[in-house]
Amino acid sequence: MTHAESNTEPASPTHRAEYRSDIDGLRAISVLAVIVFHFGYLPHGYLGVDVFFVISGYLITGIIRREQDEGKFSIVQFYIRRIRRILPLTTVAVIVALLSGLFVMLPDDLENLSQSVIATNFFSNNILLAITTRNYWDVANEYKPLMHTWSLGVEEQFYFLYPLLIFTVGKRYKTWFLPLLSVMAIVSFVYYLLPAYDYQKFYFIQYRFWELASGGIAAIAFRNKTFKQGKLFSLAATILLVMLLFVEIPWLSQQFYLIGSVVAGLAILVAGNARELSAVNNPILANRLAVGIGKISFSLYMWHQIFLAYFRYTWAQKFLPSELVGLSLLILTASILSYCLIEQPFRDKQRVSLKTLLTGLLCLIAATSLGAYLVYQRAGILRDYPELGISKSDGQHNFHEQYNERIKQYDKDFSAKDKIKVLVIGDSYSRDWANVLLESSSVKDIELSYLQWFDEGILDRRMEQADVIFYSRPRQEQVQSLTLPREKLWVIGPKYFGENNGVFYNYRGSDYYKQRTNIAVEFLEENVAMSRKWGTKFVDLLSKVGDQKDSVPVFTPEHKFISQDCRHFTIFGAQYFARLFEQEIAAILQGVKKKAE
Repeated sequence: MTHAESNTEPASPTHRAEYRSDIDGLRAISVLAVIVFHFGYLPHGYLGVDVFFVISGYLITGIIRREQDEGKFSIVQFYIRRIRRILPLTTVAVIVALLSGLFVMLPDDLENLSQSVIATNFFSNNILLAITTRNYWDVANEYKPLMHTWSLGVEEQFYFLYPLLIFTVGKRYKTWFLPLLSVMAIVSFVYYLLPAYDYQKFYFIQYRFWELASGGIAAIAFRNKTFKQGKLFSLAATILLVMLLFVEIPWLSQQFYLIGSVVAGLAILVAGNARELSAVNNPILANRLAVGIGKISFSLYMWHQIFLAYFRYTWAQKFLPSELVGLSLLILTASILSYCLIEQPFRDKQRVSLKTLLTGLLCLIAATSLGAYLVYQRAGILRDYPELGISKSDGQHNFHEQYNERIKQYDKDFSAKDKIKVLVIGDSYSRDWANVLLESSSVKDIELSYLQWFDEGILDRRMEQADVIFYSRPRQEQVQSLTLPREKLWVIGPKYFGENNGVFYNYRGSDYYKQRTNIAVEFLEENVAMSRKWGTKFVDLLSKVGDQKDSVPVFTPEHKFISQDCRHFTIFGAQYFARLFEQEIAAILQGVKKKAE
């Protein structure tokens, strides 16, 4: 999400290199929508990025084609301008994010940040997030300082390939370029419409190319066309875009919102081809406040997520009104400073020479990449973390996963004759309950079998052999489709320990180990619904540790984190719940014995 060169457009032949304030205003609306979305409001505010993609395609195409017509286009100079425009601020933001993380982050989060640093440095954070988190809307992303650089990955992948296409095809076969670009855009749009995982459509360039290319098509197709009613057209499109970004209409699909935002953005850009630039004096976009915000939009975009992520990580998971105001002013101040001290100076080749620029950037990018790699090699373990039972000497990857990986050895048929056969089926939440059973004193009386993937033949065989079956948070249709025997089935409820442990880890109060977190409403509602549905066959994890205020502890009585990711048990969490459910587990097993007798 960047500016594409200076804000000049291929409008009419007379005015094609003149500044268009409405585009800065369009940037302002887009970046503000994204920021408010990341504050936790505006469910469709993230579509501001899609509008930025359209702007980028429009500006880049217009500038390159104009330079080609004037015989001035140099692909090397194009990339140098991209470097000057994007890398200085991105590099500084990466440094701030990494250095901050070294002081406040827990190992898993710091390890993830180190990956993001390297991915951002090489404009591939979109690919990293697609491989790891996948779901952009996952609450875990709110605590990732560099999560938002996925859009830089998409844009830079476009910037790398697109000028080559224009240079090779557009230079020799100008009449072919627009049809070729249109075909590529259509293919990409069809890709977007076809069934695919949501995270693939969100993060990968092949599903995003049509948005950037549509801007390029508009820049070429409407290059020498003018509109008498440009102002009216621009105002109507702006109102539509504001409604799409800022107003929630439940019956409209997400796909409609995205396509509508792209179309509205294109309409605003095309409306700028007026006979007189003053005719496009859109009061919503061209006022001084909107233009000013648009000018610093890249800085706003780069800094806002870093500030928000570390605020959530170190101070509070939710924002008070006063905190919203304070953070907004902090982000604005940092953005103005970086615009004046980083963006503007490094774009000016008279102030910063190319040699100085490249030398400095190479050194800083190499330093941050190497530093991040060393942090990753240490699995983010740079000091002792007694709350997790980790010391500095333990620097190894997947510390918690190694404990949970042992469950794989229990993926086998039953064989013991004098044990109670306990089958646990389901995903990692069911695995957590299996760990509770293995940490309980009843483990000596049971033979455990764990099955994550529901191979029909294996599942049927083990269900028939099992004396008791545990399943975490099953849906009704799953119980029916798997034909689970109700008389053997026990259902494990949800668990919740916050959104991220960072805010607990950075707390400095004297009651540090007594910290509790309120259970999210959706988990409470799910727990109540499951309790009513399954009755005496329901294992209620939340009620066992919850209080009258619907809060749960974060630490065990031994001062260890119950969960490392607020979703799954640490070994200490499993041991803690094994003690809490000692009697219930024994009673379930005793009931099985009596039936057998």
